[in-house]
Amino acid sequence: MSEENKTFNITDEFEADQEKVAERTDIESLSMHVDKLLELQKDIEASEEATKNLKKQYDKISSEVIPNILAEQGLQSLKLADGSSLEVSKKYSCTLPKDPAKKEAAYKWLRDNGLGDIIKNEVAVTFGVGEDNKAEQLLNLAADNGYEPQQKSKVEPMTLKALYRERVEAGLDMPSDVFHLFMKDETKLSRK
Repeated sequence: MSEENKTFNITDEFEADQEKVAERTDIESLSMHVDKLLELQKDIEASEEATKNLKKQYDKISSEVIPNILAEQGLQSLKLADGSSLEVSKKYSCTLPKDPAKKEAAYKWLRDNGLGDIIKNEVAVTFGVGEDNKAEQLLNLAADNGYEPQQKSKVEPMTLKALYRERVEAGLDMPSDVFHLFMKDETKLSRK
């Protein structure tokens, strides 16, 4: 072999070695980042679980421990020495069931008890192209023309929650077999 060919081959081999090193470095870098990603994922899951446990402890103290201690003392609120205040109030929740039959029973109960005005009733009719003039007619005209209006009833969640709170505070009841009802004490701490 001539000296010139030897130099050329050494250069080619050096470049090939460099490519292998670069590929190996990319794979090592990828592997390192995958390991870091897995580690972070585990840390996030552990952190979320720890946060979940802290929230459970917080809820127990807020809704049971402090309200019971204050109730034993005949108190509902308390001003602390540092100027912050502590107050126990009721938290209410009332939602409609997802089951259509139970939801309809809830609407019936509201109507039967003079509370039907909180039910929003949306009626929609679908018209084809070029039927803009028919879209202006009332629902009974749509039905007369063979269209089937779609009807959707709903109660705003905050309205239902407020109704439940008002009824409980007035000594009235709502059926728990028709609505999803929830009431608990909640401690509010206001820092100065």
